[in-house]
Amino acid sequence: MIILMGYVHLDPSDVNEFTSDVQAVVSSTRVEKGCLFYAFTLEDARSGRMLTVQRWQDQELLTAHVERHESTPFLKNWGNRMRMDILKYDISNERSFMD
Repeated sequence: MIILMGYVHLDPSDVNEFTSDVQAVVSSTRVEKGCLFYAFTLEDARSGRMLTVQRWQDQELLTAHVERHESTPFLKNWGNRMRMDILKYDISNERSFMD
């Protein structure tokens, strides 16, 4: 399993537009093969910081998500308007929180 977690940094004036655009991506991504969890949330509007947490079945399906044609317009629009500080973790021992 792959977990992505971190921040997307935006100009604060872009937060509302980004939030609207990313919600369409979230909706379509959550039904993709291999997507176990996918979320973006506004953490700090004044600084333009969004938190993302994603879980993917494996790297192959994460790569397919990034390369799919529906992602291209979003990345083209936002690629130069955001800075990503997102880390990727390979998980091999998933278990319940209380275990």
